[in-house]
Amino acid sequence: MVEVLQIKDVTKLYGKIKALDRVTVEIQRGMFGLLGPNGAGKTSLMRILTTVIPPTGGDVIYGDYSLSNKNEFRSMIGYLPQKFSMYKHLTVQEVLTHIGVFKGINKNPKENIQKVLELVNLSQEQNKKVSQLSGGMVRRLGIAQAILGDPQILIVDEPTAGLDPEERIRFRKLLKQIGKQSIVIISTHIVEDIETTCDNAAIMQGGKIIVQDRIQEIGKLAEGKVWEIIVPTEKIYNLPPEWNVISTYRENDTYRIKVLSETNPGNGKPVSPSLEDGYLYVMRNK
Repeated sequence: MVEVLQIKDVTKLYGKIKALDRVTVEIQRGMFGLLGPNGAGKTSLMRILTTVIPPTGGDVIYGDYSLSNKNEFRSMIGYLPQKFSMYKHLTVQEVLTHIGVFKGINKNPKENIQKVLELVNLSQEQNKKVSQLSGGMVRRLGIAQAILGDPQILIVDEPTAGLDPEERIRFRKLLKQIGKQSIVIISTHIVEDIETTCDNAAIMQGGKIIVQDRIQEIGKLAEGKVWEIIVPTEKIYNLPPEWNVISTYRENDTYRIKVLSETNPGNGKPVSPSLEDGYLYVMRNK
């Protein structure tokens, strides 16, 4: 039986401020996206899942483990924070050796390290110092330390922040590969990260899960409400104020504008909605 990560009525209070309000969600093996603006509660939820902070109420359960036994639960989690850094004078191999000690990996530690280095394509760089690595390589080193010891759940915060386009694509492919065997949760405000990697997602706002569904179904929430309008260049700065413009694309002497509207805003052609369209529709109507 495939184990499911169950987040049950998780609440978090900071004084009188409610950061999380009875968050309930089930996550199966594969890629799961947690999407929402800054302040939605994503960081608090990630910190609870990684046992950094306790919930005020509720529980998180995976198989026979729960947050009530923090040490056992933590052993199943791999975590890559948005800002991952290590001592720059250490080599890649030294970093992973230290992390392995912290994780208590006593069985075949060298084999474990070589396995993750190969998976993240850093075998050739294992003797380089952290100071010699590119930003993308450091991010891959972050994944390597997170998956060292074969955790059953991998949590990644803002996975592609600061990466160039080529590294962003490579990193997404790596996460999808890991997601074939584990639960991978990515928390981000970048819709493209989730749309290109995840099968399922949840949208957070105000400390609550307001939508949870498959990616395609979230996009369909904006079905019949997304319109494409061609506008001459000279009119691009005089668009009607009531237009909810999602995006603009320049094509020679015209702009192709995508507008979110319950009705045709005029000369609009209906287009199939994306995850971003569904996300924006939800955020503007909840």
